[in-house]
Amino acid sequence: MKTLDCRGLACPQPVMRTRDALEQGRPQELLVLVDNAAASENVSRFLRRSGFEVSVNQPENALWEVHGLSSATQVEAPEQAPAAAPAADTESRKTLVLITTDTLGRGDDELGARLMENFLASLPELGASLWRIVLLNGGVKLAATEGKCLDTLKQLESNGVSILVCGTCLNFFNLLEAKQVGETTNMMDVVTSLSLADKVIRP
Repeated sequence: MKTLDCRGLACPQPVMRTRDALEQGRPQELLVLVDNAAASENVSRFLRRSGFEVSVNQPENALWEVHGLSSATQVEAPEQAPAAAPAADTESRKTLVLITTDTLGRGDDELGARLMENFLASLPELGASLWRIVLLNGGVKLAATEGKCLDTLKQLESNGVSILVCGTCLNFFNLLEAKQVGETTNMMDVVTSLSLADKVIRP
């Protein structure tokens, strides 16, 4: 069994090390050691997408053991850059919304919170082009704080909108366990999402 010690590595290095290990020669079993829950989630998700059965053990406070066993599960195809489409074909376009704060605008936080509620509530107006919402920095608080914003995000996710929530940011704000919506992710996935999007909206 191949073992990767990724403790002490910043996001997205644990996922990148895991990817490199698979590219160098797909092992039947792989054990990845990480030192935070966000890295554990990210590595686990990557291995599952790569066709591994995954189990996670936490023998110590700052140690997660992510064990991957190669299975016959079909590997999930990686996202590919979309082919060029006619400008009028809006349903095939991918719009990504990048949110980096839990309020909208500057001047007054209470007003900014209300504006963010209104902004999120207006996103369904984008129709089928609304593809993904990425929450970074203070924006991750929206995925972990009870209120209208969280309710709206849950509704958007249930309607098929992908929501990615930065794991490093959740760790920083001690919100990893409080997250109620979206998929904990890493910067490699964020960069890939930005490159795949036809349009990026940043309020």
